[in-house]
Amino acid sequence: MASLAHPTPSLPSLLPSLSPKTPSSIKLPFPSRSSPSQFLGAQISHHISPSSVPSSSSFKFTVSSKVSKGQAPPAFNLKDQDGRNVSLSKFKGKPVVVYFYPADETPGCTKQACAFRDSYEKFKKAGAQVVGISGDDSSSHKAFAKKYRLPFTLLSDEGNKVRKEWGVPSDLFGALPGRQTYVLDKNGIVQLVYNNQFQPEKHIDETLKLLQTL
Repeated sequence: MASLAHPTPSLPSLLPSLSPKTPSSIKLPFPSRSSPSQFLGAQISHHISPSSVPSSSSFKFTVSSKVSKGQAPPAFNLKDQDGRNVSLSKFKGKPVVVYFYPADETPGCTKQACAFRDSYEKFKKAGAQVVGISGDDSSSHKAFAKKYRLPFTLLSDEGNKVRKEWGVPSDLFGALPGRQTYVLDKNGIVQLVYNNQFQPEKHIDETLKLLQTL
């Protein structure tokens, strides 16, 4: 009897034809130029390829330096409540208290200004000058100082340029300008940085404590 056996197929013929995909055949969803990223709200401004690592220049973040204890802060030249130019260098040779506050006539800022006023003789006794800075213009400062009989200098930082240069942090997720006080010694070096938005009178207590040791 004739044999009906069929030839046994070889193993390779039983397997589907597989060819390895090269990296060039894989489409990766990298964003194109200037496409928005969903990561932390950053916008990627350069094309990113699979073989490259994003550099820091690819992300648009604003980073501001902060004035810290032991540093000399950036100089300024601002107008006071009488429209006169006042520079930071004017105060060199004696301690100076520079306090940034949100705005004239607001409850917390009024309380803080009046507390500095009520303790002004103590600051004078310590040989220190007091300077308040906000984004209000000179006419607003003049009305504020007159209404509450403020005996110290108020400077107008319109556009908040100096606030930004000194790195004064904002509060309430950036919606409210921060309340921060600096004490500079007679050489113009920062000896205290104090931030407390909601207890404005504490700024006076903390600064006087330090001034008594200088």
